[in-house]
Amino acid sequence: MKLSNVLIIGVTTATLTGCTSKKEYASYELYPVRQGSLTEMEYAPELTRFHLWSPTADEVKVLLFDDGENGHAYETINMILGEDGTWNAEKEGDLKGKFYTFNVKLNEKWLGDTPGINAHAVGVNGKRAAIINMADTDPEGWSEDVRPALASPADVILYEMHHRDFSISPTSGITNKGKFLALTEEGTKSPEGWSTGIDHLKELGITHVHLLPSYDYASVDESKLEENKYNWGYDPQNYNVPDGSYSTDPFRPEVRIREFKQMVLALHKAGIRVVLDVVYNHTFNTDDSNFERTVPGYFYRQRPDGSWGNASGCGNETASNRPMMRKYMVESVKYWINEYHLDGFRFDLMGIHDITTMNEIRKAASEIDPTIFIYGEGWAAEAPQLPNDSLAMKANIYRMPGIAAFSDEIRDGLRGPFSDNKQGAFLAGLPDNEESIKFGLVGGIQHPQVDNEGVNYSKAPWAAQPTQLISYISCHDDMCMVDRLNTNIPGISPIEVAKLDKLAQTAVFTSQGVPFIYAGEEVMRDKKGVHNSFQSPDSINAIDWSRKALHADVFAYYKGLMQLRRNHPAFRLGDADAVRKHLEFLSVEGSNVIAFRLKDHAGGDAWKEIVVVLNARTEMAKVEVPEGKYIVVCRDGVINEQGLGTLYGPELQVPARSALILYQK
Repeated sequence: MKLSNVLIIGVTTATLTGCTSKKEYASYELYPVRQGSLTEMEYAPELTRFHLWSPTADEVKVLLFDDGENGHAYETINMILGEDGTWNAEKEGDLKGKFYTFNVKLNEKWLGDTPGINAHAVGVNGKRAAIINMADTDPEGWSEDVRPALASPADVILYEMHHRDFSISPTSGITNKGKFLALTEEGTKSPEGWSTGIDHLKELGITHVHLLPSYDYASVDESKLEENKYNWGYDPQNYNVPDGSYSTDPFRPEVRIREFKQMVLALHKAGIRVVLDVVYNHTFNTDDSNFERTVPGYFYRQRPDGSWGNASGCGNETASNRPMMRKYMVESVKYWINEYHLDGFRFDLMGIHDITTMNEIRKAASEIDPTIFIYGEGWAAEAPQLPNDSLAMKANIYRMPGIAAFSDEIRDGLRGPFSDNKQGAFLAGLPDNEESIKFGLVGGIQHPQVDNEGVNYSKAPWAAQPTQLISYISCHDDMCMVDRLNTNIPGISPIEVAKLDKLAQTAVFTSQGVPFIYAGEEVMRDKKGVHNSFQSPDSINAIDWSRKALHADVFAYYKGLMQLRRNHPAFRLGDADAVRKHLEFLSVEGSNVIAFRLKDHAGGDAWKEIVVVLNARTEMAKVEVPEGKYIVVCRDGVINEQGLGTLYGPELQVPARSALILYQK
């Protein structure tokens, strides 16, 4: 069944011009949009239905297999073109346990097997989709699962984790090392008897685990896990199914799904929400991708000469601005929320996506649960093939209510630029970084005491609300703090590294933005100086949990910072006007010291006035504060809410390379 031809006008070479046996479109924007769900397989014991959106195809077939990886198809079914460019087929009988692929014919050429663009279950390595009953994957208690309470996005504390890093070390005491199930095990201990795993997360006090990409990705061979090949997972293959390398049996499609749900259920019971790192901006490959084998050209942007856009730096960039890609992304996010009970999403290279799509995603998530947290990288690796004012770049965050972005202003103001590991900043005692840090402390909003001309990257505020800024100092694709400080400041002692680490995180956790830490920083992890460890072995990436005992003071400090933030709403006002009203920077002589106060019962806090001083100097600093008696809760790398003594204004002395936090009753 074929559609009549339409004259092609001004189409790029990637739009398959010159075809005579199918309908042709003047532009990608004119392709029909499939109505309703994008589901590609509907299973019932008596009948299975197949659907594939491929409006430019000459023919489409469904191939059925007994195995998820090996052998030839035992049956081929011709699909019939229906409405909106969607092909349909059905097969009577119970197909549960079978596998399938689609194959699209275009210009007398079969494009090759694909599990489709929207597989919900796959065989090993994701080359074939699986026919299962999703209800069979729900663990016991799944129907009673409830998201942990979250009153405001200002209450969020993010903890970025890679499954393998977190549990693979023998020191983790975890049985299911490197697996989803690692986060279901309770009572695990380090060799020194300190809690690890999910007990560690509860003890620390984070609210959200941010999981590095956990959907099906291409770079790790799931059939050869004994090779221990490592990757972060930023190479998408099937967006809507968990990766098999983190399951205990990648050959059985239902196992990875059930174990992912078990993980979410265990974290929810522990009071911890779950964020998934999503990489809709590019795919692992282009010509052989599921997208390209389904509707060539449509799902990717092209340059004016017809070559692939490459804003991801990985060979392609997806076209979120095209109606079906936008619909796909929205539906994918909704699927993860509804099927897997996820609580948030971190968008990789969010700046590649258009603003309209991100706002549609926010709207769809809010209709399910407005407390779902969405944030991303407000930049791209290269210039996308759309105008900057239409993209979800950091500078446009104020146009995306309810969506946050990472602040490289406070990050690099504290520790130095991403592009040069050896270049230090505030922590290394270098001047002129104060305004960049203040920018982060107020949450990236307009504040009368922040001179944006002195901010490193943004000469204007980009957040409408402070909860739109992610405050952080390190993450997976960068040096961890121990390595960075050792590189910034050659010859620095371990004691001084710990001091500066605590100082840096004090800035992060007293910021009005949303705090974010990289897993293992709380136990002073290192990666042996490796900046980009995406393919490094476990010897580089694994967290050594013996460090928790070795650096017990650092762990206690991180835990104390989270408790301070949780107990005192002045540190998380959550509103731009409230920040402008209650947060006042204090005058300081010289550089490398920042002081501010949270005044006038800020946020309804029981503490009348809070003063925070960050001193990166190698000597004592003197700071003028309002007169009165103050109770010290943070000094010399120790936090104690019950008090560490008293000080009196108007002059305070702040020890070198440390933070001072104190309050008046």
